[in-house]
Amino acid sequence: MLFGVFFAFWRFAEIITLIPTLGMLAYFVHIYASNNALTPDYILVLFIVSVLGAAWAICTLFTYHRTKSNALFVSLIDLLFVGAFIGAVYTLRFIAHANCTSTNSASWAIRVGDFGASGPGFSVKTDKTCAMLKASFAFGIMNCIFFAVTALLALMVGRHNESRKVVVKETHYSRHGHRRSGSHRSHHSHHSSHSGRRPAYV
Repeated sequence: MLFGVFFAFWRFAEIITLIPTLGMLAYFVHIYASNNALTPDYILVLFIVSVLGAAWAICTLFTYHRTKSNALFVSLIDLLFVGAFIGAVYTLRFIAHANCTSTNSASWAIRVGDFGASGPGFSVKTDKTCAMLKASFAFGIMNCIFFAVTALLALMVGRHNESRKVVVKETHYSRHGHRRSGSHRSHHSHHSSHSGRRPAYV
């Protein structure tokens, strides 16, 4: 039960971080498609992996009862997504050192009637494209960790279910064997008591 709660929590974390990633990368894909241009690999790879990862996370979250019976398979797929996100993040690695925000010197002025004041100031300018790519890069790194955690949790759930099955089988076999031995003993005692009776001759 505890593993199930943790599994659901990290699945929610994956979905919450993948949905913004999908939205930002879909914006770039739409721009390139509208201009009949090829989408760069560093956008397309992370977009495809994010789409598949979000679909997988939603599917396994809402079908958790089936997921428990196939926990080892879910763990394997999650590990594959860890590798896929690592590859997608690697293609976008150049954005890690990009400076998306710049500051420029500016002046400000306040005038009220015949009186006024002015002085130096700063203006902040953020590159929207750079900021969105950097956010997608960060979410990709986070999902590398998230899917590794859910893979480990699914593996633990699978081992727990296997151990429970073994205990149930052993209990079933022991009960069945006890019943058979009991019936055999009762049959043997009945047979011995029956054979112990000797006919009396008058």
